[in-house]
Amino acid sequence: KATPINPEADIALINQYAHKELTPEGVFCFPVHLCDNDVDRDIERFTEASLEKLAQLFVGKSGILDHRWSAEKQVARLYRCEVEQTGEKNTLGEPLIVLRGSAYMIRNEANQPLIEAIEGGIVKEVSVGCNIGKCTCSICGKDQKIDWFTWKYQCEDGHIRGEKYDGKLCFGELSDPKDAYEFSFVAVPAQRKAGVTKGLENLDKAV
Repeated sequence: KATPINPEADIALINQYAHKELTPEGVFCFPVHLCDNDVDRDIERFTEASLEKLAQLFVGKSGILDHRWSAEKQVARLYRCEVEQTGEKNTLGEPLIVLRGSAYMIRNEANQPLIEAIEGGIVKEVSVGCNIGKCTCSICGKDQKIDWFTWKYQCEDGHIRGEKYDGKLCFGELSDPKDAYEFSFVAVPAQRKAGVTKGLENLDKAV
C-alpha cells in the first residue's frame, strides 16, 4: 500500500522544494493516481518496469492545468511517488499496478477555489506528461509505429493496435521512460482511473 500522509515526515519532504520553511498548516496535500498498467483510451499501457522508473522521475515535478506549460498554470508539486500493488485486476486480468503520487499546494487565497474543487471531487482527473523511449506490440513484441497511409499504429508483422488476434487485444506496451515532465488536471484523461484519490487531508489533520 502507498505510504499514508504523515505531518512531520511529509513537511520535511515538502520543504526540500520550498525556498522558505513551510508549515503543515500552510499546505494542502492530496494523493494522485498518476497512471497504471491498464490499457488506456489510446490503447497503450505502461509496463511494471516503466512505472517503477517513472516513480523516480516524477518526484519533484509540477502539477499544472490542461498540460499548458507555463508558470501561470503551475499549481502543485509532487513530493513522493510510489508503485502500489492494489490487489485488484486490470482489464487484461492481470494484477493492477498503480503509480501513486503525493502532491502539495500552497494554502492561500489564490489557490482556495482549486482546493475546494479538489475536495469536492469536481477537479479530479489527471494526465501525465512524460517521454517514453519505446512502444512495442503486445502480440509479438516488435516496435509499433504509425502507418501514415492508414493513420493506424502497427508493427512490421502487421498487427494493428486495437485489433484482436486469436482473441488477444493488440495494444502498445510503453517502456524505457526517458523523462517525466508534469502531471496535469484535465477533463478527460487517457488513463481511465487516473486522478485524485480519496484520503486528501490537510497535513496538520493527517493521521
